[in-house]
Amino acid sequence: MLKGFKNFLMRGDIITIAVGLVIALAFSTLIKAFTDYVINPVVARLQGGKSAGLGWQLGEEGNDATYLDLGQFISALIYFIIFMVVIYFCVVVPYKHYQARRGVTAFGEPGPVKTCLACLSEDLPAAASKCRYCATEQPPTVGAGAQRA
Repeated sequence: MLKGFKNFLMRGDIITIAVGLVIALAFSTLIKAFTDYVINPVVARLQGGKSAGLGWQLGEEGNDATYLDLGQFISALIYFIIFMVVIYFCVVVPYKHYQARRGVTAFGEPGPVKTCLACLSEDLPAAASKCRYCATEQPPTVGAGAQRA
């Protein structure tokens, strides 16, 4: 049982995913600090005065539970966008390049699909001869191995 678990852990894909997660966590911490200590003060200053941030007090003055803080939402949105850009360019692009050198297509465009006439499933591969959901025979599509007469 432990040997199987060891073999599972030593697969190249698992190691790649683990390294990617560690890198993502490190970038996440860095970007969180950037949004907390650089973006948040700028957004809070946009409201001006002695306001707690960019937003409105919906209830009793000074009650944080009823403060609609748009600044925190804007900060979270900026955090998400920066994080996804960093992950894409630092993890996905190098991984695609590495897989391409090995002859494997990673994160490629999905192949053509067709819709099942019986159950209306829209994600069947164009070359499918049966529906994966209702097992209905599918007519051949032109260009998916079918010959025109």
